[in-house]
Amino acid sequence: MTGPAISIRGLTRSFKGRIAVDELTLDVAAGEVVALLGPNGAGKTTTVRLLNGVLAPDAGACSVLGLDPAEHGDDVRRLTGVLTESAGLDDRLTAMENLLSVAQIRGIDDGRQRSLALLDRFGMAEYADRRCQGFSTGQRKRVALARALLHDPEVLFLDEPTSGLDPEATRDVVDLIASLARERGRTVILCTHFLAEANRIADRMAVLQHGRLRAFGRPDELAAELWQGLAVELDLGATADERAVAAILTVPGVLSAEAAAGGALVRVGAREDVPGLVAAVVGLGLPVFGAAPRPATVEDVYFAIQGLA
Repeated sequence: MTGPAISIRGLTRSFKGRIAVDELTLDVAAGEVVALLGPNGAGKTTTVRLLNGVLAPDAGACSVLGLDPAEHGDDVRRLTGVLTESAGLDDRLTAMENLLSVAQIRGIDDGRQRSLALLDRFGMAEYADRRCQGFSTGQRKRVALARALLHDPEVLFLDEPTSGLDPEATRDVVDLIASLARERGRTVILCTHFLAEANRIADRMAVLQHGRLRAFGRPDELAAELWQGLAVELDLGATADERAVAAILTVPGVLSAEAAAGGALVRVGAREDVPGLVAAVVGLGLPVFGAAPRPATVEDVYFAIQGLA
């Protein structure tokens, strides 16, 4: 299709007078992984429900693969897969039966074959004929993820997909999400509290607070808007004292400096200023055991935006 896979314009939804999503506007390209970040109550889950036609907006509009979820919810849901934070399995059924019931509803002819392949992919094949009632949180999440992928959706909505998983399973799920987008062209909306996870697989991140979009873009783009220059960690062998910080601030090209464990955190105009910084600090009589440029992390950007909002 031409145009964005997901388009949102002024999307608004309230519950009993409380605004959950507030004039949200953004586009998601086909094959892109976008992380929706924000604390509980930021509007992430409500946004996913609106995009799947489970809720109708109070104002604004959105489209998924060219379809309006409010008018064509069934058609949208045939093209999307959703993993909720709570797995939502039927505990009376086995893992296989949970998947086969969805396969029957969706009219998937090779449902058993697909189900077994997905359960095997997530390490649950040996539990296929066991009732889900006794499963751990991680096991339930794996079955639910298999169910969300059963019909090979073009757009995938994942709400905290790795919560409750052990490190090995988390790595497998993260790798799978990345491969779905980059190798198979699937569009992924990832709602997560795990910022390192978002940094690893998301192309862009949307930071929400109280239902409003506070920032949207790549972490490096957002960092450039929030801070001038580049942070450099100087290893001076000991935490810089006031005199050392004052001396560093006199170096040409230094925008800011502060004491840090083992040395100082200095901000310069650009990466090209780092060699000159080191030479100047040595010239001031301070020992420099290392200088490490430190681009802003997703955590830096996220908490800075939350603090400004």
